[in-house]
Amino acid sequence: MAACPFGPLDGHGRGELNRCVEGRPAVDSTQEQMRVGHNPDMHVVILCGGESPEKDVSLASGGSVAQALIGLGHEVVLVDPAAEVPVLAGPLGPGDTVEVSAVGKEPPSGVDRRELQRRMAAALTGGPVLELLRSADLVFLALHGGWGEDGRVQELLGAAGIPFTGASSAVCAAAWHKDRAQEALAAAGLPVAERAVWRPGTGEVPQRVQRLLAAGPVVVKPVADGSSVSVYRVDSLPELARIDAESGLSGTELLVEPFLPGREFTVAVVGEQVLPVVEIELTTPLFDYTAKYQPGAVSEVCPAPVPAAFASRLQELALRAHQALGFDGHTYSRTDFRCDAAGEPMCMEVNALPGLTATSLVPLAASGAGWTFPDLIQRIVDLAVR
Repeated sequence: MAACPFGPLDGHGRGELNRCVEGRPAVDSTQEQMRVGHNPDMHVVILCGGESPEKDVSLASGGSVAQALIGLGHEVVLVDPAAEVPVLAGPLGPGDTVEVSAVGKEPPSGVDRRELQRRMAAALTGGPVLELLRSADLVFLALHGGWGEDGRVQELLGAAGIPFTGASSAVCAAAWHKDRAQEALAAAGLPVAERAVWRPGTGEVPQRVQRLLAAGPVVVKPVADGSSVSVYRVDSLPELARIDAESGLSGTELLVEPFLPGREFTVAVVGEQVLPVVEIELTTPLFDYTAKYQPGAVSEVCPAPVPAAFASRLQELALRAHQALGFDGHTYSRTDFRCDAAGEPMCMEVNALPGLTATSLVPLAASGAGWTFPDLIQRIVDLAVR
């Protein structure tokens, strides 16, 4: 058996990296190259977990990605850079298994986010975790939200010369701030809903927000957050005041948009390929965190049961949104749409690191294109290293 490529990390439980998996089956290199495409036998570090409210989703994505990469013949190490013991598992290879964690009904609570950010910054800027990342052929980013999706992690990896999956720091930052992203989409001629920004706890509700609310129900959500965390439907000013008093979002920039009563769709772009349209059939007014990550909470249909011309229109809009924010042929994204009362689709947001769990939308869209989940993961890898 070949020597393990990692030395000891420290004396605090991180010696897991020293474990080279015994009993690993011998693999014929020619067969393996045919099986995994152009990049066989890569050493991949998966970053997951992190400091955001989407931590549980990210851990589930990381486990699912690890299973796929191992099945494709790659060697994998799972790392949560915000954990006390960052190395969750690895190195793992063919014959090894990964336990995929479940996503809870609600985002993690009682978490000291500042402490998680402190650990994450330390791990990604020096010491054994950074050395581990530098030793990898590729870092697969399965982080969602927060520093993983706002461009900060990408900036640190880029500065260290470490190759990673997904979009650049600048593109992630452009997509992450919903108000600025919608401004860019509108400038590119894409349909977006009217909106206003409100910061609770800073005085009277702005007139623009009051005007939107006077016209009908609105949706209120953080300008910079994901997975429908802290999303509210609001029908009156007293309800808005209650959010201000009870939500814990005081001082947080919130985006206020009209509630769109029509159908909801999402379209993924992987490299230069636009995947089939997915329809999200809701049983609740909003596609919130609980609905997203609990099997059976909503019905997600791919391909969406819509006329071909409408599906083509959504796909064209998704590709234009992808390109308007700077995504290119080496990246992937998912654009979310909701229709107004007249059935016209509005671009709600573009996701730079969409979920890759068993219940996530991009894997569903990939299956609609005839791809298996490992096919999707290998394509994301190939985009990053080609």
